[in-house]
Amino acid sequence: MNIPFLDKWRKRSPVRRDQALAAAFEDDPEGVAELLSECELLRSQAAAVGLELDDTPSSLAALDQLLPLWRDDPEALPWLGNDAGLYLGTVVVRTVTGATWHVWPGGTPVVRLVSGRELAVVEAGLDWAVQGVPELSQMYAEASEG
Repeated sequence: MNIPFLDKWRKRSPVRRDQALAAAFEDDPEGVAELLSECELLRSQAAAVGLELDDTPSSLAALDQLLPLWRDDPEALPWLGNDAGLYLGTVVVRTVTGATWHVWPGGTPVVRLVSGRELAVVEAGLDWAVQGVPELSQMYAEASEG
């Protein structure tokens, strides 16, 4: 039986796990951007305290004002920080002219501004979740200035 897509699938070169997101981004940047914007854990935590994350800069300021109760759960902390960074990136991409998602070859998602500067939003989100700084709204303000 000749099934062309199976032949192509069998011949494909293996992609390392850390390169999978970069490869997916090359194939479908809009789909990956949609996936990055889900931030399910952060959205559910925010909803639990009555905060709707509507992908606007004001929602970043509201997140900065939350009591950091998540710091009591060391297992959830890195996941929440990751989501916070992806949410920050989502807001920047959706509201700052020319900002786009970019995925480094190692699989790290960053936001590239029109100036060429890249924001390591996941790293910023992790720092925010663990230490409270930088504030997400401050990171957004810096991104929207230049």
